[in-house]
Amino acid sequence: MDDILANPANVRFYDLLKICEHYFGKSRISGSHHMFKTPWPGDPRINIQRDGNMAKPYQVRQVVRAIEKLKEQKS
Repeated sequence: MDDILANPANVRFYDLLKICEHYFGKSRISGSHHMFKTPWPGDPRINIQRDGNMAKPYQVRQVVRAIEKLKEQKS
C-alpha cells in the first residue's frame, strides 16, 4: 500500500479495481463508475472510475484510507 500512496497518479485502473474487488467484493457498475459497498455506516461505498488507463489519484487515496479503516475494524 505504501508504494501506491507514494505515487497515486501512477496506479493503473485495473490494478485498483482488483484491489477493491479483493477487499470489498464485486462492484456495481453504472456507466464508467465501479461502486463497492463498505461494511461501516455513513456513506458506505467506494466509487472508482478510470482516467484513460489510469486510476484517478484522489480515488486511489480514498481506497487506501478505506482499506486501512477496514483493517482497523478487523483487529
